[in-house]
Amino acid sequence: MVLFAHGSGSSRHSPRNRQVAGRLQAAGYATLLIDLLTEAEERVDAVTRALRFDVGLLAGRLTAAADWLTGHAGTSGLPLAVFGASTGAAAALTTAADRPDLVGAVISRGGRPDLAAGDLARVRAPTLLVVGGADQQVLELNRRAAARLGAPHDLVVIAGATHLFPEEGALEQVVDRSIRWLDRWLPPRHPDAGSLPTEPEGTAGCH
Repeated sequence: MVLFAHGSGSSRHSPRNRQVAGRLQAAGYATLLIDLLTEAEERVDAVTRALRFDVGLLAGRLTAAADWLTGHAGTSGLPLAVFGASTGAAAALTTAADRPDLVGAVISRGGRPDLAAGDLARVRAPTLLVVGGADQQVLELNRRAAARLGAPHDLVVIAGATHLFPEEGALEQVVDRSIRWLDRWLPPRHPDAGSLPTEPEGTAGCH
């Protein structure tokens, strides 16, 4: 099971994350894309750009979604990974730090893991950081964050790619590396895991 954390003004409708989710589904992984801000909060954030950087708020809601997934009969047997983009990567890492027995892997795509700050050393889930080679500022921030991680990790640089990986074949490389990471670190599906549930209240985008 892969739980997505969006950031920087994005949402569950992000074409990039939906493309990634589709490829993960084809590889045998269930996915859940949710909005971490309410519609009212999104309107405020569109003006202030403040809530997208409130890692505590985002991580708290992502952790609640993770708890819901593992507590539901339909998904309780599915090993869980969190996939964060931009500021959502920090929320994903904080959730992993707060739920070390729950989160089995973390993937960051063009993320800001540095915003997880003191939580980095507490992360135990193997973490993959994927950054565009032309996204120099974010790449340097990822290098600094990687040095502080307390878990097995890898920093993958997609040559020539910019922040959103719009270049031909760039996002496909992100997905390929992500699938390999999940195949490596997530244990097999629990034999008693059932069908996927309906959406938790206040969320949407279960695939």
